[in-house]
Amino acid sequence: MSAHASPIRQWIAPDRNTFETQIAPLGCPAWLRGVVDRWPCVRAGGAPAAIRAYYGQFDRGHPVDLAVSAPAHRGILSYDESLTGFTFERRRAPLGAVLALLERLDTLTDPPTIAVQSVLIEEALPGFAEQHPMPLLDAAVKPRLWVSNRGIVPAHFDDVENLACVVAGRRRFTLLPMEQVRNLYVGPLDHTPTGVPVSLVDFTRPDGSAHPRFNEALAHATVAELEPGDALYIPPLWWHHVQSLEPVNILVNYWWGGSIGDLEKPQTSGLDALFLALLTIKDLPVAQRQAWREIFQQYVFQAHGDPVAHLPAERQGIAGPLGAALKRHIKDRLIRHLLR
Repeated sequence: MSAHASPIRQWIAPDRNTFETQIAPLGCPAWLRGVVDRWPCVRAGGAPAAIRAYYGQFDRGHPVDLAVSAPAHRGILSYDESLTGFTFERRRAPLGAVLALLERLDTLTDPPTIAVQSVLIEEALPGFAEQHPMPLLDAAVKPRLWVSNRGIVPAHFDDVENLACVVAGRRRFTLLPMEQVRNLYVGPLDHTPTGVPVSLVDFTRPDGSAHPRFNEALAHATVAELEPGDALYIPPLWWHHVQSLEPVNILVNYWWGGSIGDLEKPQTSGLDALFLALLTIKDLPVAQRQAWREIFQQYVFQAHGDPVAHLPAERQGIAGPLGAALKRHIKDRLIRHLLR
């Protein structure tokens, strides 16, 4: 894999102004070296015993969800062979017990994979966020915790901005632009391991006979192997494959925007629109599908400029600027039609 992928552009300890004015506007992944290397958790070290001791001072026994995968699955948290189930089971345990288990698993030659994913830090580790402020973002963006031993999260995408900070262990990220969806052999859209579509390709052992177009995807891939203190900026809708490389790996990430970035006001997502389009457009005759493509190009993607610029502002309706009232109007209309 690494022989094909090119390195991600690196920035050395950028400040917030640089991030907001030079990095994020590019709309490309960025490797931010040393952004959080002064965080106390980074300086505590990456040995399993040291990690358990450090995080134990914040742990109040809050139970967390975790995925457990048998050694036979090689750490890949994905579908089983039938595509009806997954290679892992969901369990629940206090975070301190998970860290103690990871320390014990470090002594095994072929351990199961254990992964805690997307836990709100303010719930699992009260007081941690105050001692580990994120210098590039507003304090309102809530940090989340990811803990695992060696394992793999298949290529997937989110519709949010993502800043992922490695604080213990190492993680290898392989990223691809959305247009490579055609070459990634995506699993069922409505039955996914974590709620978002994932690639069926094993990036570590690609099967050329089953997935012959994957080499084309790799030609467009970029890769970064993050050390403790590094961060990775992942723009919305970029595919990312994540490989955890050490006996204990801890990542703190921040999501903002999109459907899940605002915890108080979750939004509908592009996937919702895709599902509705699959319901209403996918099975139309070819000529009609092509006609609807032109309509979407005009009104949604605005390929030819503002589609309602010729109308008075007060008569642009839902194709003009969307305020709260118009958004409510659209939702009410959809609810009425879908419930018929």
